[in-house]
Formats: sequence, C-alpha cells, structure tokens
Amino acid sequence: MTFSGLFSHKLSWVSLLVIGGLVSVGMAQADPTIIKDDVPIEKGFFRQIVVDGLEHPWGMAWLHDGNLLVTERPGRLRRVEISPDGSGRLDPTPVAGLPPVYARGQGGLLDISLDPDFGTNRRIYLSYADGSRIANRTRVARAVYQQGRLDDWQVIFETNVTKFGTQHFGSRLGWLPDGTLLVSVGDGGNPPVRLEGRFIREHAQNLANPLGTIVRINPDGTIPADNPFTDQAGARPEIFSYGHRNIQGLVYDPLRQKIWVTEHGALGGDELNQPQAGQNFGWPAVTYSREYFDGSEISPNVSQPGMADPLLVWLTAIAPSGLALYTGDKFPDWKGDLFAGALIKQSVRHIALDAAGRITGQRELRFGARVRDVRQGPDGYLYVLTDEDNGQLIRVKPVEGGDTAP
Repeated sequence: MTFSGLFSHKLSWVSLLVIGGLVSVGMAQADPTIIKDDVPIEKGFFRQIVVDGLEHPWGMAWLHDGNLLVTERPGRLRRVEISPDGSGRLDPTPVAGLPPVYARGQGGLLDISLDPDFGTNRRIYLSYADGSRIANRTRVARAVYQQGRLDDWQVIFETNVTKFGTQHFGSRLGWLPDGTLLVSVGDGGNPPVRLEGRFIREHAQNLANPLGTIVRINPDGTIPADNPFTDQAGARPEIFSYGHRNIQGLVYDPLRQKIWVTEHGALGGDELNQPQAGQNFGWPAVTYSREYFDGSEISPNVSQPGMADPLLVWLTAIAPSGLALYTGDKFPDWKGDLFAGALIKQSVRHIALDAAGRITGQRELRFGARVRDVRQGPDGYLYVLTDEDNGQLIRVKPVEGGDTAP
C-alpha cells in the first residue's frame, strides 16, 4: 500500500502497516495511528430525537435533577427537560442573565460545565467569544444558576491578547480530579490573519500568550502553583500544554487517569492527543496538515525531537468537535472507549481502546448532520448535539425490540 497525494513524498522514511482500516506509521519518536480512509459503520444502536429547534447548539451539561443545559452559539442558554423514556421538552424561555457575546463565524456562546461542587454552590462555567471582529478573545466566566437565571457573573479567564476575525476560539472545558479547570484556547485563525507581525497560528509556539494552548486554572481563575511554566520568565503561568491548533474535544479519563483531546488540523491532519503538563504538540512547526488555499506544506516535518507526537491522525479531515469517554452500562462493549464528534463526516467516531489506552480500532456512528458535541448522560446513554439552524439533541441507545438499527 502507498499513500496517495498528501504524504507520498515521505514514504522513504515512513513504514506502513494496515490492520482493519487502521494504518500505523513508524517514526523515530512514536507510532501514531493514521486513518486514511473511511472506517467501518457501527451497528447496534438507535437514534432517538429528544428535542429539536436548537440554534447551533455547542455544549451541554446535566443538572442534578436529570435535566440539561445547552448552549446555543448565538448567545442563549437553554434548559431541556428529559423524561426517563428519552422524550424531551425545550423550555421556550432562555436562561436569563447572560451578557452579550461575539457571535460571528466560529464565535459565540460555546462550552458549559458545572462546578464539581454544583450541588452546594450552584455555579456553572461558560466559555465564549468576546469583543468585535477586529479585536476579540476567548473568555471563561462563572455564574450562579438558580430558577432559570444566572447571577453573580464573574469573568475568571481571558486571553491577554485580542485577535482579528472569527476563527479558532477553542473553548472546551474539563475538570481534573484535583478540582482545577482545563480550558482549550485556539491558535487564532488561518493565514492571512496576523498578530505582532507574523501569522497568528505561529503564536501556538509562543508562551507569552495562551493562543494554541490548554490552560489550567483554579475555579476562581487564579493560577495553580504547580503549573509547568509558573517560574519561567516571559511565559504565561496559566499554560498547561501548547503547540495546539484548535481543540474542540476534551475529556478526563478516570479509568486511566489521562486527558484526551481532539483538535482540528487545517486541510487534513486532525489529531487525537493525550496532553501532559509542559508538553509542546508542535503546531505549526510539525503537522500532517496542508494549507487550505493551495494544498502546499505547512511544515516539512510531521515529527521533531522535543515535541509530542499525536496518538491518532485523520489524514482526511473529520473536523473533530466534542469528545466523550464512555463509562456507562447501556453498551457494555463500549465501556472505556472514546466517542468523538465529526462535523465534516456528520458522524461520531467510536475509538476503541484497550485497558492501557492503546487504540485498537475505530468505527463510525452516522447521523447525517454536523455533530458538535457528544456527552454521556447520567442515565448511561450517549447524547449528541447536531450543529444546525434546527439543531437536535439525540439520545443513542441500544437496539431493542421494534427498533431499527442504521
């Protein structure tokens, strides 16, 4: 087998092994799993529409009563009542108390997460784009949710630089067991967008600002003392890992005590990564991606000493957004596996893992719509948000009597 197109020129030093649609690429530092073509279709599940009528939903979080809060990118927070049978009702009145957001392009109201102590303090956390077309940034705020409204709005994080345009805000939120909050921040956009005299994406290698990073903060926005760059002159102390392009899937794995993220490449080269404190993931100095405008190389290197290699690369873009680790009992064979939303492929990628977290296979759950987020509900089912003008919340459940599998 040979690569066609994008990476044929690297065959002199890349070895290939094809197993069930997966391609392992042997390199000096690591062996990423490379997905070049389509993967097998997942069977044995049924799609149940819980609600529709959502406008470009982006993130979701369950309240302790089993109901759901869903963000809509134009700047609304919606409450969905979910019955045990999976039927739902979308509250026609949005949650009150949100400030205006910059809702253009990829910007708007983005992710949502409940405080680990929500049962006591009623706090929720929201990421969003703030500013204008010529000067905007990623922000995170927290507020107290009570009786359909937000109070005590506090901005706890924002990038220390503003950018031009409507691209690459990142914005997934995730909690670690020590109570700190991870926030993904995009690299700011594609060429020709510039910052400080160079392409803005190059700032993913610049520790003086958090573009193209994961940041780690305390619940009040202060900086944990054990962050990796707190003592490095000129580096932003909130940075946890860097060299990322635009992470829109982030989840902590309690089974293996690992962090998993999915991030967009440019023209191909989407990645699954496992960040650790202080790591540099190389963007844009190393990448499998190509330039959008002409397909040329962004970098001649896909690996480099001192930079972390991806665990998985989708050579043909899937546009990953939203990531869940399944720990429920509704699908016993899925336990411990990852589920990644795919905007371009209009599907969810089921990434099978062994006990150590090694990738053993991949299948596709097709939805026929752009998938923006995937989460496991408290009932043990997977829930999916589709990114459309008339977006849907869909429950994924096993095929039972009378159901029809895809």
